[in-house]
Amino acid sequence: MKKFFGVFILLLLLTAFGLFLKINYGSNEVLKIITPTKLVIDINNNKIQDPGETICIPEIEAFTTDYNKEFYDKYHKKFNLTKDDFINMGYLADEYFRKLVLNKNVVLRKTQKTTSECDYANIIINNINYTKYLINSGFGIFHDKIGNDNKFKENLAQSRKLNLVIYNHKSNIYHKLNCEYGNMAHDKVYLPLKQLPHGAKPCNFCHKSKHKTKRKKVNKPIRVINNYEIPNTPLPPLEVHNGDISLYLMDFTHNFKPNNNCITPACKAIVSKINDAKENIDIAIFGYEEIPEITNTLKDARSRGVSIRYVYDEASNPKNTYYKNNNILLDIANEFSNDLKSNETNKIMHNKFIIIDNQIVITGSMNFSKTSTSGYDNNDILIINSPQIAQLYKAEFEQMINGKFHNAKDKLNLNNEFVLQDSKIEIYFSPKDKQSRHIINYISKAKDYIYIPTLLITHSKIVTELVNAHNRGVDVKIILDANSTSTKHIKYNTLRNSGIPLKMENYAGKLHSKSMIIDDKYIITGSMNFSNSGENHNDENTVIISNQKIAKFYKEFFMYLWSVIPDKYLKINPPAEGKESIGSCFDGIDNNFNGKIDAQDPLCK
Repeated sequence: MKKFFGVFILLLLLTAFGLFLKINYGSNEVLKIITPTKLVIDINNNKIQDPGETICIPEIEAFTTDYNKEFYDKYHKKFNLTKDDFINMGYLADEYFRKLVLNKNVVLRKTQKTTSECDYANIIINNINYTKYLINSGFGIFHDKIGNDNKFKENLAQSRKLNLVIYNHKSNIYHKLNCEYGNMAHDKVYLPLKQLPHGAKPCNFCHKSKHKTKRKKVNKPIRVINNYEIPNTPLPPLEVHNGDISLYLMDFTHNFKPNNNCITPACKAIVSKINDAKENIDIAIFGYEEIPEITNTLKDARSRGVSIRYVYDEASNPKNTYYKNNNILLDIANEFSNDLKSNETNKIMHNKFIIIDNQIVITGSMNFSKTSTSGYDNNDILIINSPQIAQLYKAEFEQMINGKFHNAKDKLNLNNEFVLQDSKIEIYFSPKDKQSRHIINYISKAKDYIYIPTLLITHSKIVTELVNAHNRGVDVKIILDANSTSTKHIKYNTLRNSGIPLKMENYAGKLHSKSMIIDDKYIITGSMNFSNSGENHNDENTVIISNQKIAKFYKEFFMYLWSVIPDKYLKINPPAEGKESIGSCFDGIDNNFNGKIDAQDPLCK
């Protein structure tokens, strides 16, 4: 009995010690860099900045653009620095430490010191005390001395070449660093002159001199949106037809308010195909938000005797079901099914495909919602005329309509490679087909370029292969959705640090595509995000098309997007909702999912 009691006490102590380690030394994500010595750390792991999560680093100071007069007065004579030097050094320091720790996991070791402003703690990153990085970087001041004098001198020389200005988003005016009007602006940012948006205007007060620097005139016409002057780059075609394949793209750089009107070419094409249906329509989509024209077209099809079946995603808690108008299609459908009975709450039925008369397949990245069908979100939609391809999709659909979802499905033993006139097509379904190996195969064969417009990339093996492609000289360019920065396991820092040019988009709608364009030969698209859950958990479909005409068409659109997203977003990330995200402050959408819309969001005020 005593032996049992001793073992019990030992287990209790080990559990308590484990909890102590978890609370005091657990790994937490850095959500925000306020200054290099003041960070927001996600202590409760809910991906949101909460009270008590602002952490200050003890016993060390650092340069930052968050100008502090006391810091300047203390050190400007000691180190022979001007106010401009402090701001220039601060800009480099902020960039350096943003790359080092933002969105990285760190270990917290709290001290006893706390103030109304922050709690003080040492943090560990890469098994090294963060204070050592501050000291060795040449940006840190420890016990009133520069931590690394040689690095400090290198940083200072580099900082004086930056040619920084103060940019005011609201007025689209830029100022010299010492301009009193520039420093009064609440939403000011510091930018190198060459990174200013096209059309930015110099402040009349601080640039008024005989020798003022004139920026080169931009001959491109501009359009004004939300007080932004944006280059009016010609929009390339948004649809291409080649034999039995049509590809439609949706452009989110012109439409900034979603609506439930079926106004895009893609939506109209879908309605046209439904109108032509004679026998059956099978619909497998994430969910439905009413689009009246689609609803009425489906009702008309049902009234003329067309059989309609509906498969959709359903959360165990109805409040968590993403789209709320599934009842509309349930009332129309002859038969329906959802994945609720699968009891796998972390997996979703994420497909977006329709099969019409066992002949036409409609698929791609577009959800059936007002943000998608109106062109507010960026999407791609394929319409394929092929009984053989329809048969493959039908076999997948039959499993789900009969209650098999996710890993309960069987792997289809049907041909999944097809030839349609000028095109070769491969089709794969998650989670049984393990698409990443096919995607990686095409990345590994790339010779000239890989261009990727996609919502997110978190799949480690795909990221590794993209880095390999970049290292062997392939031109890899990536555009991600602004919301992806808060996604778990996001790999954008890994990609950027490898030297791959990666931009975060700065428009209101989502960049919702899940696409790659490779070497003027191949496009990869479908419903599957480039993630582990997309490949191994959810119900998804991926289409790989070999067709030169379609690949070149998609490449042209990618290059358009690349040109209208400013180059500064190669380094910094715009918020999904705020003044940097064009249109997001007047679109009526909670773009960053924080429960606040437009003027309610602090970044829109």
